[in-house]
Amino acid sequence: MTATAQWNDRVRRRLKLRDVDILLAVIQTGSMGKAASALNMSQPAVSKAIAYLEQTLGVRLLDRSRQGVEPTPYGRALIKRGVAMFDELRQGVQDIASLADPTVGEIRMGGSEHTISAIYSPVVHLFSAQYPRMSFHIVVGDLQTMSRELDARHIDFVVSRMYSAPSEEHSVEVLFEDPLVVVTGPSNPLARRRKIEFAELLEEPWTLQPRENNFGAFAMDALHAAGLAPPQITVATTSSNLRGEMLATGRYLTMVPRYWVLLPRRHPSLKVLPVEFPNTRLKVAIITLKNRSLSRATELFINSVRALTKPLAREK
Repeated sequence: MTATAQWNDRVRRRLKLRDVDILLAVIQTGSMGKAASALNMSQPAVSKAIAYLEQTLGVRLLDRSRQGVEPTPYGRALIKRGVAMFDELRQGVQDIASLADPTVGEIRMGGSEHTISAIYSPVVHLFSAQYPRMSFHIVVGDLQTMSRELDARHIDFVVSRMYSAPSEEHSVEVLFEDPLVVVTGPSNPLARRRKIEFAELLEEPWTLQPRENNFGAFAMDALHAAGLAPPQITVATTSSNLRGEMLATGRYLTMVPRYWVLLPRRHPSLKVLPVEFPNTRLKVAIITLKNRSLSRATELFINSVRALTKPLAREK
């Protein structure tokens, strides 16, 4: 087949949402048989729908082999738009429901554990009490992972520190700027000090996120920029629960965003040490896909995030 597809009356009349949905299922499952089972259809019916799509568009959408099927460049192009199309339809159905009641719907968001505990958690608690018909889908991960989830339309927005320039496909609304701070448990001797030299931090055991993720790399680079040799990273983990247990012993230090110890309330079990690292102040922003409509429930949630974080915009 050759690439002869154009948007005309014939294609518009013959192209069916159901057939595009079947193509999505085939690509996601990797085979006609698995797609048929997932869709509760016969395999010949799935094959017929794909053949009809290819005939309508005049291009081959799938490469078939004994190992299964793979999308051709034409198939990938159609699926990219197809995912967006079905997402907009889903949003349209939610918009119809929200015209009657804007407090109904699913809110899908992503962020780091710091963002989730300090920013999302208080808003979720508030909304779940006020709007019992809302539901919340929250994905945890670093900015790179959340950007992929956003691009795939698995989530509606991300709140994150901006470690690099945003993608051209993303819209960014800066909420506030925030530095990193060093914290420890209240029983650590350093917690009672009013002045601490950088070199003293090297004598303490640390727990940090691994360098492989955005925050871990940024924290290690901040230590290096302060002229410090790498401290003893006793526990490197993405688990905030484990890092919390380490801090509770009073033996360990870690670095966290300052907003995490300020929102939604100060953490009496943690002490911020009187040391300041240069060049750790980054913008914290709401990230969404450009030209993508959000449900009214999601907009309500984002408005509450803005209100919660507004005082931090005045912090220096």
